Amino acid sequence: MSVSIKSEREIGLMREAGRLLAHVHEELGKAIRPGMSTWEVDALGEKLIRDLGCVPNFLHYNGYPASICVSVNEEVVHGIPKKNRILKEGDIVSLDAGLIYKGYHSDAARTHAVGKISPEAQKLIDVTRQSFFEGIKMAREGMHLYDISAAIDSYVSGFGYGIVRDLVGHGIGTSLHEDPQIPNFRQRKKGVRLQAGMTLAVEPMINAGGWEVEFLADGWTTVSRDRSLSAHYENTILVTDGEPEILTLI
Repeated sequence: MSVSIKSEREIGLMREAGRLLAHVHEELGKAIRPGMSTWEVDALGEKLIRDLGCVPNFLHYNGYPASICVSVNEEVVHGIPKKNRILKEGDIVSLDAGLIYKGYHSDAARTHAVGKISPEAQKLIDVTRQSFFEGIKMAREGMHLYDISAAIDSYVSGFGYGIVRDLVGHGIGTSLHEDPQIPNFRQRKKGVRLQAGMTLAVEPMINAGGWEVEFLADGWTTVSRDRSLSAHYENTILVTDGEPEILTLI
């Protein structure tokens, strides 16, 4: 496995790719409302990305038909936007999006409340988001990759939630998915030693019930097997010789 170390020039380009994607997520988050179709979410996301002079990196990636993955309630990731899929009050919706800026990729995900949601759903969203921040405390030069995995696992397991195992984070740069893969659950091995200049997409996917998932007949949409709610939170980060830099947060 070869993990790329980005040059200062590359880091500058990835910072800008991340900043632009953070803007897209901010605008999408403001737009989410009951009565909106998931197709409308995707259309807005693609327009925002293209208006910034960028390219949506999910569109046609391995055949995926949209620019934004829009996953509702028990859908974990890779939900395909549809005109007849209407967001309702009380739903939660995960938006996974990425873009290409001057040949460099960024990738981030957020789970949003649609109107007023249950306290249980809000807690799942909050724990999933915080698990990312717990994980990246370990994303420092000299630590090992799976220290990130263990920190996410340690935090989430205290709540009794299921950590999705079939899907993991990844390296990112001139390709959307680069080495290494980054599990969100504890590993037996240490993994590679982290070095300054590595760029990683850390993305816990957490189910309110069990960790098991199913893949639907469309070939993309992934749901919790027990149909419990699922939340997703992701940022592209830069490993430094100190605190990690989050590239996709404003």
